[in-house]
Amino acid sequence: MIPRREIDFHLYECLLAEALCELPRFAEHDRQTFEAVIDNAMRIAQERFAEHAARADAEEPHFDGERVHMIPEVAAALQAVIDAGIIGASFAQEDGGSQLPYLVTQAVMAQFNSVNVGTAAYFFLTMGAANLISAFGSDEQKARYMRPMIAGRWFGTMCLSETQAGSSLADIRTTATPAADGSFSLRGSKMWISGGEHDLSENIVHLVLAKIPGGPAGTRGISLFIVPKYRVNEDGTLGEKNHIALAGLNHKMGYRGTTNTLLNFGESGTCQGWLIGGEHNGLRCMFHMMNEARIGVGLGAAALGYAGYQHSLEYARTRPQGRPATAKNSASEPVMIIEHADVRRMLLKQKVFSEGALALCFYGARLVDELSCASEEVQRRELALELDILTPIIKAWPSHFCVEANYWGLQILGGYGYTRDYPLERIYRDNRLNPIHEGTNGIQSLDLLGRKITMEGGAAFRLLMARIHATVLEAEKMPGIAAYASALAAACATVSATTATLGSTAMQGKIDLFLANSWEYLEMLGHVVIAWQWLRMATVASRALTGPEADTDFYQGKLHACRFFYQHELPKIERQASLLESLDDTLLTMPQAGY
Repeated sequence: MIPRREIDFHLYECLLAEALCELPRFAEHDRQTFEAVIDNAMRIAQERFAEHAARADAEEPHFDGERVHMIPEVAAALQAVIDAGIIGASFAQEDGGSQLPYLVTQAVMAQFNSVNVGTAAYFFLTMGAANLISAFGSDEQKARYMRPMIAGRWFGTMCLSETQAGSSLADIRTTATPAADGSFSLRGSKMWISGGEHDLSENIVHLVLAKIPGGPAGTRGISLFIVPKYRVNEDGTLGEKNHIALAGLNHKMGYRGTTNTLLNFGESGTCQGWLIGGEHNGLRCMFHMMNEARIGVGLGAAALGYAGYQHSLEYARTRPQGRPATAKNSASEPVMIIEHADVRRMLLKQKVFSEGALALCFYGARLVDELSCASEEVQRRELALELDILTPIIKAWPSHFCVEANYWGLQILGGYGYTRDYPLERIYRDNRLNPIHEGTNGIQSLDLLGRKITMEGGAAFRLLMARIHATVLEAEKMPGIAAYASALAAACATVSATTATLGSTAMQGKIDLFLANSWEYLEMLGHVVIAWQWLRMATVASRALTGPEADTDFYQGKLHACRFFYQHELPKIERQASLLESLDDTLLTMPQAGY
């Protein structure tokens, strides 16, 4: 679990969550409401999710040819979430939701992900699918499909990939043929569909990408369809099965509690789907869902990184082994391993990665709230630009470096960490999916450099640098952290110069060379963004330490972690900048036969 003190620091001290209650959308809420929701979620997560996490991993769902079977604790845990109204927490009150800020609901999701991401995935996917229908569905579609999902009676999925087309959606083959009644007949297969089959809900609402025959080629011809497991009658009751066949379950390294499926649509009869968002508009609709899902993936990675950190910290504090280098003889008592400098290094790695990632993901969630409530066009444009450029970083940086955090956590436990007697190996396996799904991290780096950096003449990049500069100006007035402000300003200058070099390369038409080292670029800019988040946290901590009854240990921990990131991590961007500015073509010139 992520300690309540950590959650409160991010929500109330860094992001001023209470100020959201001044916005009309959230005016009925207050901090007391937020705390009650988070407290209840923490209780459910501890009592209903944590207790079966290991069993759900060891006894993963299985298919007997007729139906999927899983341990009963999964259904009981999800029912507790449904009863608490958590699925509808961020949805409008008129749709049956609680209309809470996305920031608060993400704090809730972080707790479930930290203890049992496999079970949490079912309602996470449902919330994303319902959100898409809310954004693009007709009033009839919202009433028929979205509201039962918000109520928790039905669950949802997204169906993008196919066996021959993972991230390359232009190559999907699933077709949707118009029928006389306004529906479409779907035929094809979808692969890697999480939550694609189970008995946990009355119905499953699949959101399926498919091509209407005769439409444009490539991604321009993709449309999106609502395809329920059971057809829905006019009165909202369930009708007959919709000819969606489970071809098999995929057996994964982690996330084993979540069914992951190969689904065949229309192989034994007509599979009906209903168009949502208009013809050939499927990707725009799906990316609405995926962009917030990418924030969720980053947060899930951060939560798992933090969970591993907590487990390894507890172990390091209670495991006696070894003696200090200054010990005068081998007969002296062994010390707890947290006394060893290298163990402290591994703990600090985890702390700066997981807490920095949490800060960034919560910051992104706050932007979603501000954007949803912004009324002025200039403000909306700036918030959208900032969210656009940060989204690939929010997804990719935590899902890369929080897996590394789990690596260091497992290393602290040594041989015990490599066993199933401790949760680190499961957490590591669960977290390893996050760099892969919702758009691999390589795709995020291409999106960042190839699209987000260059769009609108670099407007999003300039805005991001301005946001960071504002924090630098604030921090440089504070003696204890002024040096970090100077270091961040220098890092921004380095990144800006490197970005200009790459942009010039793109303008010369050397696109392959421009994009060749895009991951290095994302890692470089990501480190600068995380350094920014740590400076924001250090600014809050420094001010808090001057107040009466300060939580000294907590705030000093933040300041020492900030120091570690600036001393050990931020300098790495210089090497990356040097590589990027050299326009290194090693990745392009290596002959295939040489591998």
